[in-house]
Amino acid sequence: MAHSKHRGPLAAAYAAKRPEDVAALYDRWSQTYDADMSAAGYRHPTICLALLARHLPRGAAPLLDAGAGTGLIGEWLDITGYPLVEALDISEGMLAQAARKGVYSALHCLALGGKLPFADDAYTGIISAGVFTSGHVGAEGLDELIRICRPGGIIVLTVKNTLWEAGFGARIAELEAQGLVTRVEETRPYVSMPGEADTLPSRGLALRVT
Repeated sequence: MAHSKHRGPLAAAYAAKRPEDVAALYDRWSQTYDADMSAAGYRHPTICLALLARHLPRGAAPLLDAGAGTGLIGEWLDITGYPLVEALDISEGMLAQAARKGVYSALHCLALGGKLPFADDAYTGIISAGVFTSGHVGAEGLDELIRICRPGGIIVLTVKNTLWEAGFGARIAELEAQGLVTRVEETRPYVSMPGEADTLPSRGLALRVT
């Protein structure tokens, strides 16, 4: 399995099975996460930011950074003209790092994949980078994101190819057929961390809620 080539926290993150294990791992990793991901050449946040900016007007609000981690994307959203962003993450430790950046209007320590305590149509845009991957969240996390995103809003996410081929791609096609979302953009596959041994690609998606 390609994931076994990973070192340290990243290997453990992919191998994690239970939400509480994922949370504990990211709590421990939170202090060095930004430096570690920078060294790995982490591409997901940049690609998600580009997709969101292409399909959602500057100043659109409110946004949800779903799987915010240490707040990499929130900081860039603030710089590029999206000033009202809330953060959601499973890890208190990661959210503590995100809070220090001072760019989020609210912090929610929650797991994706189950029911979320937000109203229907609560957000104009949702961005979820590096969440739909091995050991984290599968296609079961999509329905709630669609529910809480208002009609005409944009959901931007990245999906690991292993997950895509294991039913995620088929689920997106079903949601399109049901008229719930429109796939407005899908990137070509790319390696999310060129500095790591794992070469399994991911793709970026922009979905418009209908």
